[in-house]
Order: sequence, then structure tokens, then C-alpha cells
Amino acid sequence: MTTPPDGSYPQEGFGPAPAPAQEGFGPAPAKPAKKRRPVLIASIVLAVVVLLCGGGGLAAFLLLRSVESGTGAPEPAQAVDSFLTAVYADQDTREVGQYVCSDSRDSEDIDAKIQEVKGYAAQYEDPKFDWTAPQVSDQTGETATVTTTVTLVTADEKTADQALTFTVVENNGWWVCEVKG
Repeated sequence: MTTPPDGSYPQEGFGPAPAPAQEGFGPAPAKPAKKRRPVLIASIVLAVVVLLCGGGGLAAFLLLRSVESGTGAPEPAQAVDSFLTAVYADQDTREVGQYVCSDSRDSEDIDAKIQEVKGYAAQYEDPKFDWTAPQVSDQTGETATVTTTVTLVTADEKTADQALTFTVVENNGWWVCEVKG
């Protein structure tokens, strides 16, 4: 076949044939819209992050809250009396720790105080410690203030008194948290 002098090509036989019209089918369907996968994935990731943060926050709260181990004393005055017995009569660091609230339960500090009491007592012949019955002077909800006087009596009848004020906290029983004197 030769090209006509005007450079045009005949219409027949060149290029794809037009699609025959099909009755009843209408136009060809449009391409399906893109699915919104990025939004779905982002939503799932956000939900997982929220769950992990919320669960982690709850776990941290449960682990770090001030929970006393043991049962504590049933009354503030009894907590102080047991504490004084452990410090002055028994002079036992572990036993003292059973009556001290968790915020104040540093075994090194308690041991230093026990050693101080032992050193003070070693200066005298046959020292005896005694104290007045602890008195609750102020109690509001979960906190109480308890007072007592500790007396040291020696074999040669020397005496020394020290007034002490205790802050006692109720948390699954009563615990000594602070001593002022």
C-alpha cells in the first residue's frame, strides 16, 4: 500500500477497531476507589498506643503507690509502743522496720539510730529505758500525732527524759512515719 500524495492514511484497517456497542450494559464501570488503608492502620496504631500507655500508667500506679507490707498496728498508740520496744528494749533494726511506714523504712537510717541508742546506753552502767504510755493528741482520718516521754535510768540512779512526738499514718494498719524529739 502506498501513501496518498496528501500524506493521509485511509481510515480503514489502521488502528484498533472501535468496540461495538453492547446493548443493556451501559458504560464501562469506573475503576474502584482506593481503599483507605492508611487511615485504618493509623487508627489501629493509635488504639494500641493508648492501651499501652493506659496499661503502663496503671501498672506504674499499682507498683509505686505506698502500700505497706504487713498489717500494722490496730491503734496509733500501739504502733508507737511497739516501735519504742523495738528501738529501746530490743534494739533490733529488723523489728523496728515492722513498725515504720514504707516511706521512712530505710534500714541504714534505722540501723544508725539503733547504734546511736546503743552508744548512748554504753556510756552508763546498767541503763534501762522506759516510757510513758503513748497518748494520741490529734487524730484526723489517716493521720495521728502521738506523744510520750522516754526515760533513761542508770544503776547509779541517774535519769534523763526525752519528750517525743510521733506522726503515725493509717495504711492497712498504723505505722510510725516521723519522730520528733
